[in-house]
Order: sequence, then structure tokens, then C-alpha cells
Amino acid sequence: MRYLCLTIFLVSLLTSCQWRDKVKVNEELLLQEELNKIDWTQVDAYPSVDQCDSLLDETERRACFFDFISTYIQSKLETDTLVSVFPTIDTLEVMVTVFPDSRITIEPTKTSDSLRFNAEKLDSILKIRLQDFPAINPALKRGVPVKTQFILPVILKVD
Repeated sequence: MRYLCLTIFLVSLLTSCQWRDKVKVNEELLLQEELNKIDWTQVDAYPSVDQCDSLLDETERRACFFDFISTYIQSKLETDTLVSVFPTIDTLEVMVTVFPDSRITIEPTKTSDSLRFNAEKLDSILKIRLQDFPAINPALKRGVPVKTQFILPVILKVD
């Protein structure tokens, strides 16, 4: 009886313990699979300014952000001689880049033939006028701030 109990105890001990090789998860492979699942062309939350943070709908918040930036750039450039220096420009397309550390750069894009010659002058006017840009909250992807770029038309002359 004693041998029977001892045998049952040893058999149950050996079968209940998982002394077999465990399947090891390859961390690199798991990370690569997760990275492949992420759509890197879209963000979870677009960049925002404090005025737009109170909006709950993501579409409204994005529209508010784009309207704010466009209006701000227009107001800064209205006070300048940009229209007198470049009288043929009525709309200027700018590339806005918002970095994860909340820095922002604004550069002109798609300059016409007449502007290519004066591209440096246009770029310097933009940099000088837009130095004191308000704080921007960067876009988020899975809770992590990410860099975003977009092209925004800025209307300079309203006829």
C-alpha cells in the first residue's frame, strides 16, 4: 500500500510539473508582427491646439485645427508686405510639419515659376512672421507623439 501511494505520488508529481520544454516566444518576431499590424499612414489623434481640445468629435477637432492654423498664418501674413512683394500670389500652399516635441515648421510648396527666383525671400518672410507660433499638441499614435506633415492652402488675397 505504501509503494502504491508513493508511486501514485511520484507519477502525479512528474506529470503535474511542466518539466517539458516550454515554447519560447521570440520577442523580435512578436514585435515585428505587431509593427506590421500598425497602419503607419494614419494617426490615432491629429495635432491640436488648446482651443480645439474641448471638441469631442475627431473630425471636428481636425477641422478646428486646420482652420486655426490657416487663419493664424493668414493674419500674420496680412500685416506684411507679402502681397506687395508678390502681387501675383493670391493663395500660397505651405507644408506644415508638427514634430513630436511640439516644434512646428512651415515651408512654402509648389511655388510657381515667378516665385522660384524669390523662394529664399518668401521662405525668410514666412520664418520671420511665424516665429511666435502658438503651442501645438503633436499627433498621437498609440499614445506616443509622432511627426506629422500636411499641405495647407493659405489665402492671401480675397477679391
